[in-house]
Amino acid sequence: MTTYIALLRAVNVGGTGKLPMAELRAMCESLGFTKVRTYIASGNVVFVSKLSEKSVKAKLEGALEAYAGKPVGVLVRTGAELAAVLDANPFKSAAPNRTVAIFLDGAPPADTLSKVSGQQTEEIALGTREIYVHYANGIANSKLKIQAAANGTARNMNTVATLAEWAAE
Repeated sequence: MTTYIALLRAVNVGGTGKLPMAELRAMCESLGFTKVRTYIASGNVVFVSKLSEKSVKAKLEGALEAYAGKPVGVLVRTGAELAAVLDANPFKSAAPNRTVAIFLDGAPPADTLSKVSGQQTEEIALGTREIYVHYANGIANSKLKIQAAANGTARNMNTVATLAEWAAE
């Protein structure tokens, strides 16, 4: 059995993709996942499954599409992978609420940094299947565009730390 963290894309953000977390928990349990816990209303769920990461992703995306009537992206990590994301954060000295990991399905393309636009004070670094961004002046007024992050989903380091802690329990 493996502990997984599923990070849903564009759920309960800016008035789009409404999904009550109780519904998400029930959906995960109906898929056979156990020890299901959700964290904040932005689509973070920790659970245990005997399935592979690929199978977990496919089953959850299928159930979400049936529920929402449209595709909902899901990025999946094991507990160990999420802990590694936290450990690899290159901006550890920065405020955790101003530093995000943008989770991707695969490795960031080699040309990711050269295709960034609108960068001002933001710092960017590439991870294994993540892009780290430190928003020195906060995310609200940032004009940063990262082409490689278009199908990813971001979580700040406070959220990553909590999810990693839950996955380790």
